[in-house]
Amino acid sequence: MRISELSRRSGVSNATIKFYLREGLLPAGRATAATQAEYSEQHLRRLRLIRALIGVRGLTVQQTRDVLGAVSEYGTDLHQVLGLVLGARPVDTGAGAESEDGDGDGDEKEPGRSEVDELVAEMGWEISPHSAAQSVIAETLETMRSLGADYGWRSLVPYARIAEETAVLDLDQLKEEEDLLERAERAILLTILLEPALLALRRLAQENESAKRHSR
Repeated sequence: MRISELSRRSGVSNATIKFYLREGLLPAGRATAATQAEYSEQHLRRLRLIRALIGVRGLTVQQTRDVLGAVSEYGTDLHQVLGLVLGARPVDTGAGAESEDGDGDGDEKEPGRSEVDELVAEMGWEISPHSAAQSVIAETLETMRSLGADYGWRSLVPYARIAEETAVLDLDQLKEEEDLLERAERAILLTILLEPALLALRRLAQENESAKRHSR
């Protein structure tokens, strides 16, 4: 397909596609003339993943380039690829490896992190030690305690079990996609774009439960 069709099918403008080509995010097409090239379905799938990483996940061009490079490196390892595109696993760029490995000052855990470790152990989850989500939970628990709320990791266990069920639903929806890049793009859309709707559903459910318990 020509770049115009690639633009139409992907929803990405010609100018943006050319920018991605210059930046090395999108591989060059097959040259058919001095100023023309043909692009394949693989280009289309990669372009959609780029759009999801930058437009949905909010990554920079450099971060997107690093993620795409790591995705290519891991090939068909879907677990690694999903971890990379969703931010659950760090991208190894060869810089700052010592701090990420926990050397030196990194040995001291952030406040609340030990509680998160206990929660993960209780659930029997296999989680990357560098997962940003663990830091979010640790910070939340510390903030709640600073405000006088008696809330520890055990209170999160029932919510963690609901999260497990949600994760099963999420991953089940990826089975339909055979191509690795399409699965990665769909995973980003399901995870990032659905989160506001899931929070809204919780609010609706709370309102309904309150009505059942307290309305006359």
